[in-house]
Amino acid sequence: MYLAFNPRISFFSKNSSFVIYAMSSSSSTKIVAEYAKSGKSSCKKCSEKIDSKSLRLGLKIRDPRGYDSIKWHHFSCFSSLDSVSLSSADIEGFSELTGSDQDKLKQMVSEGAQCSTKREGDVEAESDRRDIKKPKTHENEEIGQAKKNVTNEKIVAEYAKSGRSSCKKCSEKIESKSLRLGLSSWDSRGFENTKWHHLDCFFPLDADLVSPESIEGFTELKRSDQEKLKKLVTERDQSSKKSNEDGETELQGQDQKSEKISDSPDESIGSEIAFAAGDIKDNYKGTTLQPKWKAFQTIIYLERDDGLHDSKKIAAFDFDGCLAKTSVQRVGASAWSLMYASIPKKLQSLYNDGYKLVIFTNESNIERWKNKRQVAVDSKIGRLDSFIKLVNVPIQVFIACGVSKGQEVDPFRKPQPGMWRIMEQQFNSGIPIGMDQSFYVGDAAGRKDDHSDADKKFAEKIGLKFYLPEEYFEE
Repeated sequence: MYLAFNPRISFFSKNSSFVIYAMSSSSSTKIVAEYAKSGKSSCKKCSEKIDSKSLRLGLKIRDPRGYDSIKWHHFSCFSSLDSVSLSSADIEGFSELTGSDQDKLKQMVSEGAQCSTKREGDVEAESDRRDIKKPKTHENEEIGQAKKNVTNEKIVAEYAKSGRSSCKKCSEKIESKSLRLGLSSWDSRGFENTKWHHLDCFFPLDADLVSPESIEGFTELKRSDQEKLKKLVTERDQSSKKSNEDGETELQGQDQKSEKISDSPDESIGSEIAFAAGDIKDNYKGTTLQPKWKAFQTIIYLERDDGLHDSKKIAAFDFDGCLAKTSVQRVGASAWSLMYASIPKKLQSLYNDGYKLVIFTNESNIERWKNKRQVAVDSKIGRLDSFIKLVNVPIQVFIACGVSKGQEVDPFRKPQPGMWRIMEQQFNSGIPIGMDQSFYVGDAAGRKDDHSDADKKFAEKIGLKFYLPEEYFEE
């Protein structure tokens, strides 16, 4: 039996039995307890690794697309969450735990019960203070609306903890310990999503700012940075007022014309890409390509893997960080490992269900390593060839080798949709693609530790359903 996930959870014990009060009764979420099979999973609360054989708790969500997705947590991280279940017998795997760990779970619920009443009282008092009077039957709608109204507008300021984050406007790295601003929103999959920016890149954005003091983390900044923020907010307010006045004048002269606004310089998803046999090459900028691999403009692609069938159903994937574990510090065809053990079985099942499997991957090193370009080409193609051999299923592959610099945007590099367009127009036997049956899986979703949001934006530009690899592959 599944219970609906409710972000506001209450724990309590009743008649000494192990009970967690379920605030909703529709079927979508269940709690799972087990000992981690490996050290590969990460806690969805603190993002740290969960050690092999340690007790982990998960929220199992039945996805409407037909598979279970489990959000794993450390025991200590999970006990601080608001969650739902019925009793110890209803927690999947409870009976297989050691006696001491069963007692730990019971104690967690008991402690949760003591603060449950207080939490409910605090919520009720807060509701009275704000004069919010809505029927309990609409509780889920109220919470969802509150998130939409509050968390989607939150702006965060902090000093970068490392040099790994990239600015979502200019795509350049944000230096460690430098001041960065983020747009933080609540993702429907249950985590906070923050898009970080350089200070100067953030303020041209159309973000709602009431005052600098309303920015989360403002009080923890250096006084000089606080003053800088105040100045930029003031300048932005003046600029915004002028823009609004100019905008009203412009709209009056448009005679009810509608204008589509995009955050991307490449908006023509369906436009034809000029493609001729004479443009196909056996080498890429002086490098030799392995058999079956060809080059077109800034793309290297696998011409036709044996057994590949074109289809209206496309299952598309990123490669690095999604299908394969790779490192920028290691080079070579064998310098990779499988990201999830379930990948071969999952891909074979998709192929047997009539999907065409396609990999869309960026590889900027091929462009940047001018003196070692052949090494970069052999390394990337070698990894892809050995991956396809391991999973034992035919896959179509496109590698975007170009880079985007300033205003010069490579049309094939994700998040631009060029690789998808050329596949659709030239490499699918003219079969129209069913967008409602197709999807894309990638790891670059703009989360806190992601290097970018290129995969998520790539799917959005095309109109594909988007999944994170841990959602789609983790068992």
